[in-house]
Amino acid sequence: MFGLIILLIDNKNNIYYNSERALGCIYKLTLKGLHMFLSNLSEDQKMIHKLISDFSENEIKPVASENERNSRFPAELIKKLGELGFMGHFVPTEYGGCGLDYLSYIIAIEEISKACASTGIIVSAHNSLTCSPIIDFGTDGQKEKYLPDLSCGKKLGCFALSEPEAGSDAASIKTTAVKEGKHYIINGLKSWITNGSEADIAIVFVSTDRKLKSRGITAFIVDLDSPGIEIGKSEHKLGIKASSTTQTIFDNCKIPAENLLGSEGEGFKIAMKTLDGGRIGVAAQAVGIARAALEASVIYAKERKAFGDSISNFQGIQFMIADMSTRVEAARLLTWQAASLLNKGLKYTKQSAMAKLFAAETAMWVTTKAIQIHGGNGYTTDFPVERYFRDAKITEIYEGTSEIQRIVIAKQTLSEF
Repeated sequence: MFGLIILLIDNKNNIYYNSERALGCIYKLTLKGLHMFLSNLSEDQKMIHKLISDFSENEIKPVASENERNSRFPAELIKKLGELGFMGHFVPTEYGGCGLDYLSYIIAIEEISKACASTGIIVSAHNSLTCSPIIDFGTDGQKEKYLPDLSCGKKLGCFALSEPEAGSDAASIKTTAVKEGKHYIINGLKSWITNGSEADIAIVFVSTDRKLKSRGITAFIVDLDSPGIEIGKSEHKLGIKASSTTQTIFDNCKIPAENLLGSEGEGFKIAMKTLDGGRIGVAAQAVGIARAALEASVIYAKERKAFGDSISNFQGIQFMIADMSTRVEAARLLTWQAASLLNKGLKYTKQSAMAKLFAAETAMWVTTKAIQIHGGNGYTTDFPVERYFRDAKITEIYEGTSEIQRIVIAKQTLSEF
């Protein structure tokens, strides 16, 4: 809370009406808040921030608009991120990963997403939703087989839980797996799979006993080049267009029993734990998008002239910037808090839901204000804020809608008293 308290006190005690100095003060305080966060980090975390911040600004940001415009998967960037270690961020070093903590991972996702939300979710889905469940629930053999290639970016991962009729209600999945000797035969259709077109490995959730509902769900590690797997429809989306979102069809797909992740019937627990961590990644993505929109708005407001003056001198603009800045700070605090709890091995389900809910709605709110500040220009593709606006919306939907987050938060809060 320290960074937010400083921001509010300084705003209260240093009020400059109708002055560009006010706008500069507000934005400098946002940067000061970030610097205060960073000053409390370990040397490794500071190094990670510096490395990924520079890479995002110099390598990712310059090609983000073109990749998005052409719905082009950033393969070369993902390769470079793999070489830098960001595709195996918290994978233990014995399996080729960096063995770093979750907070430094969240810092990386925020910086990547500030430059390009598509690249941010590619990295997040790979780390949070693919590597993480293998680390947490995989056997030694599974870790040795899959984590080294995932860690260096040689192979890309995805998470196949949702279906056309099973989104928020994950317990209603219809994809089945039937055991035959030393194999399982999988049949069904998965949808809304991030990285679906490019992924090599998937964490797939199926029903091994429909009568048991959620207690009959089982997870598998699936090599996507296995016979009986076909990549289905690729979604044409509002935003994050440089990342693929597809269906995957399983038609009598034979999977070795050794690819069972955890135990039969443990899949729902695996999915929920994985999503608890993944939601912090989406929260970081949302913070990155909101930061990009705020930065673009400050720059534009200082340059744009109206009625013979810079619009940064108009109090209406200043108030929007002040609210945007404050919400970004609060969203980052919630996100970093959730990541810190995870690092310490403490319970974080409620905090991850809070972080995702608030950060996602902040991203949507901030990007809407960013377009308003840009006026007509903000509604065109000549300025990046329309992309930020479109990218922000999905953070309120995937890995649990805002409504689902409120249910999680309410249940967790009610159980505390």
